[in-house]
Amino acid sequence: MAIQWFPGHMHLTRKAIGERVKDTDVVIELLDARLPASSANPMLAELTAAKPTLKVLNKQDLADPERTAQWLTHYNALPDTRAIGLDASLTTPAQQLVRACHQLAPNRGGMAKPMRVLICGIPNVGKSTLINTLTGSKKAKTGDEAGITKLEQRITLADDFYLYDTPGMLWPRIIVAKSGYNLAASGAIGRNAFDDEEVALELLAYLKTHYAGSIATRFKLDLGAADIAAMKDEEVLDIIGRKRGAILGKGRVNLQKAAEIVMHEFRAGNLGRITLETPEEFAQWLAVGQQLDAERQVKKEARGKPQRSAQTGAPPADKG
Repeated sequence: MAIQWFPGHMHLTRKAIGERVKDTDVVIELLDARLPASSANPMLAELTAAKPTLKVLNKQDLADPERTAQWLTHYNALPDTRAIGLDASLTTPAQQLVRACHQLAPNRGGMAKPMRVLICGIPNVGKSTLINTLTGSKKAKTGDEAGITKLEQRITLADDFYLYDTPGMLWPRIIVAKSGYNLAASGAIGRNAFDDEEVALELLAYLKTHYAGSIATRFKLDLGAADIAAMKDEEVLDIIGRKRGAILGKGRVNLQKAAEIVMHEFRAGNLGRITLETPEEFAQWLAVGQQLDAERQVKKEARGKPQRSAQTGAPPADKG
């Protein structure tokens, strides 16, 4: 199932960003360090293509440190781009943002040319928490739920440094199927847009291969990593449900409850430091998604053309 979620207010956000970026010196895109490419908005890249960009891998304390290093290297190799890792709840690391912005736009600063920074990100990536850390106050609403911020805010970090906060925004169509599942697992997509069990099974399929030991440790399973890796995804979900007491009548497992447990444990970081994609993996997923999207577009265009006769190849006669 393809996962999509683009509420009406995100259309307004897209328009607002398009206007605001004209007067912006640096764009900060906050990414989830556990899914850096899946949480990078391709629509935002189009809107801000001409501006220096700071990629911030937020929640790095929840992510696999080796994979975070790979992603930082990947993004720092891009033109007009800097990348840093960050835990938005820590005050001192958050100040890296100000220094990085001045490095990207060294000619801005002072009252005559104040730094104007646009900060963007997908829903629930930790942007509001970061802003509150930077300002030392509760300037932005926070919550473990997609779509908390609804309006643009201007925040003065210094007399010559203005930060424009925008609502979290996804993009109208997610062509990388794995990205949809990763975004849902992280909490970036509203709950009504996906099936919990399906997302949990996709998450477990990846964890089985790359972090099977974390599953065994967190859920106190009397199984080795190799045993878990060899199990079917449904079997792993079933055994987790039984271990956590998610039982219905006649000993059946409440798979909905088990799925909610799995996703909660991942989001809270209780499974350990996990990253759900590498640069190489995402490049492969993207190539597949682009190919499928191109095929869909060809079929769509074909449906829009007049049907040709199977015998003669000629278009149907006008019956008007």
